[in-house]
Amino acid sequence: MARCVSSSAVLLLALAVPGRAPAQIAADPRVAEAVEAVRVWLDAERDYERIPGMSAALVHDQEVLWSGAFGMAHPERAIPAATSTLYSICSISKLFTSISVMQLRDRGLVDLRSPVSAYLPRYAVKQQYEGSAPVTVEALLSHAAGLPRESDQPYWSAPDFPFPTEEEIIAGLPNQETLYPAWKYFQYSNLGLTLVGEIVQQVSGVPYHDYVRRNVLGPLGLKDTYSEMPAQLRGGRLADGYSSLNRQGTRDPVPFFQAKGIAPAAGYASTAEDLARFLSWQFRLRDGEDEVLDHNTLQEMQRTHFVDPEWKTFWGLGFSVARRNDRTFVGHGGSCPGFRTQVAIQPDDEVGMVFLANAMVNTSTYVYGMYDLVAEAVRGATKKESAEAAASAMAPVPAAGSDLTPYVGRYSQQPWGGETAAIRWKGGLAFLSLPTDNPLQAITRLKHVEGDVFRRVRSDEELGEEIVFERDASGRVTGFRQFGNLSARIR
Repeated sequence: MARCVSSSAVLLLALAVPGRAPAQIAADPRVAEAVEAVRVWLDAERDYERIPGMSAALVHDQEVLWSGAFGMAHPERAIPAATSTLYSICSISKLFTSISVMQLRDRGLVDLRSPVSAYLPRYAVKQQYEGSAPVTVEALLSHAAGLPRESDQPYWSAPDFPFPTEEEIIAGLPNQETLYPAWKYFQYSNLGLTLVGEIVQQVSGVPYHDYVRRNVLGPLGLKDTYSEMPAQLRGGRLADGYSSLNRQGTRDPVPFFQAKGIAPAAGYASTAEDLARFLSWQFRLRDGEDEVLDHNTLQEMQRTHFVDPEWKTFWGLGFSVARRNDRTFVGHGGSCPGFRTQVAIQPDDEVGMVFLANAMVNTSTYVYGMYDLVAEAVRGATKKESAEAAASAMAPVPAAGSDLTPYVGRYSQQPWGGETAAIRWKGGLAFLSLPTDNPLQAITRLKHVEGDVFRRVRSDEELGEEIVFERDASGRVTGFRQFGNLSARIR
């Protein structure tokens, strides 16, 4: 598989509100080092995980700290991925559908506490639990309605993925029944959010796709977000999809699909650039601005409305809510034939992550890994941590006049492992072990001693063994020795 990497640092989103002057921190040395670590890590992960192509972005409030793309949108024709490459974003579609129905709620046209049947006369899913609370719009949005996961068609079945039309979905409702009483268990439901899309259409009197384009996508400036996979862009800006890894260590092409009637739950396509704009819009509303949606409504959507009895799953209105290492993350993931995607924001740090891949991969690994690498640097650059805390977190700086550039690069760890990347980190040099699912934990800081000699910094800040870099006759660094053993330079 051909290898291609492209990246860019984009400073300010075009969607920024006139007169708003958010702090620009991409040029801060701490942030610059952190986003370069993100780039190095994702580049390696694409190769080791044999991901055909992927695009990603990191946002702080109204600033894109970094965006980049790796690999191929169309591997068989060696067409590189870009930040403007279109991917199926599958269940991230639910966010746009949820925003649409909340607009109608704010206009007084939808009551979240009302039964679905109040808006959809043809709603006919059998309630098999006597005494169950009614299936309400709020229950649909928070996946607490007890509905089946899917409509009454086998549309996730390979090889042709026969997604149903809107009429086929409605016609199949009498053949379905609830799995649980409403509000008893969390049951993720594409059927539920598809019905929310039907409510948007019925209440507004406007076809669903027209409504979201006029009232959500257009006003947000998301010109490259489509409520259905754009068939006209196949082979061009729309990436080809690929399967999970098989036993031969390869990924198979997945046929093109369109979600048809399931589009409100899983049909959209978008780019890293557009989804970065979408995340910055959320930060604007969280700061009190009203744009497309009342800011209080977005906050209502992004707080927990349902907790599964096992206390492992939390959901807002359309948005997933997750707690990780004492931090709350809000967003959504997507998984459709040939594509895995995810968006998330960490509200306290005002950091947002976008990750899109044209293959079946674990997107949470990449979204949270990106956050872990940049969060501390962002907090320092935005003065959200004290100067003393920032200083204590910094690695020992290199000796005056020393240049780290010759050491930065990749070094082989074969046959024991993949490789070690020497990167700039917190003012000094560090090793990043690759591949890894936890890049922050895979970083080892080094302290410069003299010449080409460094020492490992232990987790307790004591110094460990020496790392000695070697050079050839021309002065180029060719490898390093640790415990006397040589790791040769790859690049």
